[in-house]
Amino acid sequence: MNINNCVMVLGPTATGKTRFASILSSSFNGEIISVDSRQVYKELNLGVGKDYDDYFVNGQLIPHHLIDVADLSIEYDLYHYISDFNKVFNDIVKRDKVPFIVGGTFLYLHALLARYSLPELIYSAGRSQELEKMSEGQLLEILYSLSNALHNTTDTQKKTRIIRKILVLESEKIGIELKPIQINPLILCPSYPNDIIKNKIDSRLKERLKSGMIQEAEELIASGISHEKLRFLGLEYKFLSMYLLNELNYNDMYQKLRSAITEFAKKQRTWVRKIEKEGYSVHAVSNGNIDIAAEIVASAGFKRV
Repeated sequence: MNINNCVMVLGPTATGKTRFASILSSSFNGEIISVDSRQVYKELNLGVGKDYDDYFVNGQLIPHHLIDVADLSIEYDLYHYISDFNKVFNDIVKRDKVPFIVGGTFLYLHALLARYSLPELIYSAGRSQELEKMSEGQLLEILYSLSNALHNTTDTQKKTRIIRKILVLESEKIGIELKPIQINPLILCPSYPNDIIKNKIDSRLKERLKSGMIQEAEELIASGISHEKLRFLGLEYKFLSMYLLNELNYNDMYQKLRSAITEFAKKQRTWVRKIEKEGYSVHAVSNGNIDIAAEIVASAGFKRV
């Protein structure tokens, strides 16, 4: 049986995963690697739930990685994430620290667990600029010449997506691929009853709105970020965009956003069950009890400090 070489903390939104992992990290010589597809962006804060105070334990800042690493002008995707993750993971291990992999973006988490093989995109300025100068019709000809069996019809719905798909397919033909580093995590999931999670979602959303989440969205628009981009970022930003465009009043925006976040939490719980069915052992920690979690981590062979 393989020895655990890291700890993974996953689960539904609003269950305090970051704080939970930070406290554990402080006891087991750990550093946190965030697994959040939106917290990578420097410009996004309240809407994605960045709470830097969560990383302070007993007055000490727990080192954390893959937060604020990209600008919104960059389409930071799974390939970028895995490339950065491998570097960070190796660096933490080389310094005899324990990687604590923490987050709720389950596509990224599953990619780490299942070791997805990803094609390296050809981001050469020359090739990208060459494609951008072409008409949509010309791009579609190239796209169909590379693949007659497109898996996703959205690949042909926007010029930027067509270009991206061409880059992916051309990269695949070259054969350059990337895989996540081999991990064997001890997996923990802070677990709460559904009604408590709903209450946490509600109170957290109210606090973020009170703290200026709408103003954050307004500032993003003022900086040149389009409403289309906001909606692409999903959840909070989608409904904030609709509110700022007067498509929803404040109460409707709040109610619909709260419902969407609650539904998202349900999907995250379903995903946890899915990986359990795939054979991964997930330790549910009732009510996020740190003492119980620490015993589980210690029992797996990780040394306390």
